[in-house]
Amino acid sequence: MNRTSYIKKSIFTFFCAALLLSGLSACNTTEKPAEEKTEETAHGHEGHGNEIELSDQQINAVGILIGKIEQKNLTAVVKASGQLAVPPQNAAQINVLSGGIIRKINVIEGQRVTKGQVLVTMENQEMIRLQQDYLAAKSGFTYIEAEYNRQQQLKAANAGTGKAQQLAEANYNAERSKIKALEHQLQQLGISPKKVAAGNITSLIPVTAPIQGTIGKISAETGSYAQPGVSIMDIVDNSKIHADLIVFEKDLASIKIGQKVQFRLTNQKNQEIEGQIYGINKSFENDSKGVVVHAVIKNPGANLIPGMYVTGLIGIGIAITPAVPIDAVVRSEGRQYIFIVENGAEDQHDHANEKDHDPAKEKNHKETTEAAGTPAKDTKMTHFKKVEVSTGIAELGYIQINPMEKLPLDVKVVTKGAFYLQSKSSGPAEHDH
Repeated sequence: MNRTSYIKKSIFTFFCAALLLSGLSACNTTEKPAEEKTEETAHGHEGHGNEIELSDQQINAVGILIGKIEQKNLTAVVKASGQLAVPPQNAAQINVLSGGIIRKINVIEGQRVTKGQVLVTMENQEMIRLQQDYLAAKSGFTYIEAEYNRQQQLKAANAGTGKAQQLAEANYNAERSKIKALEHQLQQLGISPKKVAAGNITSLIPVTAPIQGTIGKISAETGSYAQPGVSIMDIVDNSKIHADLIVFEKDLASIKIGQKVQFRLTNQKNQEIEGQIYGINKSFENDSKGVVVHAVIKNPGANLIPGMYVTGLIGIGIAITPAVPIDAVVRSEGRQYIFIVENGAEDQHDHANEKDHDPAKEKNHKETTEAAGTPAKDTKMTHFKKVEVSTGIAELGYIQINPMEKLPLDVKVVTKGAFYLQSKSSGPAEHDH
């Protein structure tokens, strides 16, 4: 063999070796079989969104209990919406009887005040003239009263004339009435007649609170002029707050005084409070075919403010209704949900890949996956689905539900541990108690 042939044969051998090594490397990077990928992704999956998958070991560790939707004798309700309000006698607007300059404001908005407390001090120079008139009337009345008493004595002795007695009596009654009127005016303005009679004349007028409650909006300022008939502030007493609910004509026959009501504050995480119907209007409200029903609130809290929107559930009797334990209902983003067990979820995992079943290979895979902390291939899995519901009355640990979609008659639901499933599906949730 000559040198040229030897070089060509060496190059050919090197090229074949390179192709062989490239083929072996490609074989090592080939994608794993579909079966292995299925085994890795099918187990230990906890789900996203509205569906979750857990193993029996996970269910037992968390303490999830599964039951069914029961038929319970709960109170039948009529749903009505409305607003919170206070009776007219528990709200007041502060006005002045006589105009004047505001010299001092003694309260601030949101402050709690008692009946008779001085809210504002104002000044009016005309009040000096009123007090002078009162002093003059009191001084002149001394002579008129003495003359009246003298004529009464003469009348008793049959010594006086009838005309003089009548004139003295008329003057006496007129002056006494004038003094009483001036005293009443001074008392309305907050000025003590006794102090004026003692010589204490003032131009300052105190404005007092007619009721106890909380100061609302203050529309006056120090140095501003307060006009009669123009409110300078308002007071609200929320201790007698109640709810005005609109009940429509179709439900009106079921509403009676004394029925219990459960309220939910729509803007405060559906906070629930209790109340009782005490009055029903006898006319429709603003041509809406709805009648206003008044319900008093038991133990009203400080966070209840007139004008808040509420939803009321009026109990009208006992009815059989679908219900679940209260812990079975969770709330997320203003909506309420339960978790159901989907039929056939377990069978899909128990019978997957039966035609490729290899006991020896399965045992080896089970030991490997258990050592790695993941469920084995033959671990039983349960598929949960989140279903939106609306809720009604809650009694004795159960709450009425109305699913938003049709469910099978034998559907199973999570009765305990729904909060854990909700946290796995869409983050933290709140219990609906």
